[in-house]
Amino acid sequence: MITHDLRLIADAIQDKKGDNVISLDLRKIDGAVTDWFVICDATNTTQVGAIADNLAEKMKEAGLTLYRSQGEGNNFWIIQDYGNIVVHIFLKQYRDFYRLEDLWADVPRKEYKERSPKSSKTER
Repeated sequence: MITHDLRLIADAIQDKKGDNVISLDLRKIDGAVTDWFVICDATNTTQVGAIADNLAEKMKEAGLTLYRSQGEGNNFWIIQDYGNIVVHIFLKQYRDFYRLEDLWADVPRKEYKERSPKSSKTER
C-alpha cells in the first residue's frame, strides 16, 4: 500500500511539473520522525505553491490525511506531513543549499520518473 501512496504523491508532484522526485526509506533509522521522505523541487515560488496545493487535493481525494503543513507563507520550502510520509517541496536553490537527502545518503532511495499517459493507466 505504501508504494501506491508514494506513487500517488510522485504523480501529484509531477502533474505540476515538479522535478527530481525521490523517496527516502527511513524505516530503519532509530528515532526518525517518519517512515518516508518524499523530496522534490520547483523552479519558482508559484510552482512550489501549485505543487503543494495539488498534492493536498489529490491526497485528500485518496483518503490520506494531511496532519500538518508549513511554509506556505513564502513558498521556498513547503513541508506536508501525511503521518508515515513527509513531503518536502523545495524551491530549487533551497534544495541545493540544504541538501536534505544527503543527510540520509545511506538509506534506500527511489527516483520517480514522470509516467506517460499510457503507462499511468496500465499501472494503476
